[in-house]
Amino acid sequence: MNLFLEAIAWIFSTDKSASVEPIPTALVQHLVYTFGSVLIAAAIAVPAGWLIGHTGRGRDIAVGISGAARAIPSFGLLFLLVLLLGVLHKPEAAIITFVLLAIPSILAGAYSGFEAIDRRVIDAGRAVGMTEWQILWRIEVPLGLPLLVAGLRAATLQVVATVTIAAYVNLGGLGQYIIAGIPLRRYDMVLGGALLVAALALVLDALFAVAQRFAVPRGVRRDTSGRRRGSKATADAASVRQPRPEPASVSTA
Repeated sequence: MNLFLEAIAWIFSTDKSASVEPIPTALVQHLVYTFGSVLIAAAIAVPAGWLIGHTGRGRDIAVGISGAARAIPSFGLLFLLVLLLGVLHKPEAAIITFVLLAIPSILAGAYSGFEAIDRRVIDAGRAVGMTEWQILWRIEVPLGLPLLVAGLRAATLQVVATVTIAAYVNLGGLGQYIIAGIPLRRYDMVLGGALLVAALALVLDALFAVAQRFAVPRGVRRDTSGRRRGSKATADAASVRQPRPEPASVSTA
């Protein structure tokens, strides 16, 4: 408990170690690496996932690539890329590492969002004369958007947690407090850095949860709420007690 209070006091203290940067600067660095990597990964994975979901081809290949990418240890990959690209290209090595980490979740969210759509809806679109391009943008993309946002949400949380290792190669971020505090035996700094990363992840998760809710098309939300109200009304009607029948009179002989 004392260590926790010391970590909270360190976060709000203005007397930081000279070997680390101020928290606002580290937070900006952390967010730049996170959102930069997620945006690059989305530019690669979203079109590929939509193509797979729309055509139904290449799903097995995508699943295999995603599984292989998830199995790559990000810490080892970062050091390998730093050695291959050179110490002058450490930011590029970090971005490549985080992009490879984010792609599987975004790719899965993109094509699974299309696969979750009822095929009768797509067949109805074709029946009224919609082109494949119109089906993509007017039916599949709006209905598949919630699962895509869920994939972006998962990818962002994974990258936020993994960006902490960027401090091992002196790239800053909130992980620098954890890395710098261990050799100094400043456990209040270590715990404070971990709390900052956890708080950032919770805030981003809450924002994506709100975005995922609003990503559901308005008509689908209205239909879902209407079904809920109908089910509740049916249950309430069924719960009304029926009038109790009068007891039959017994005739005496």
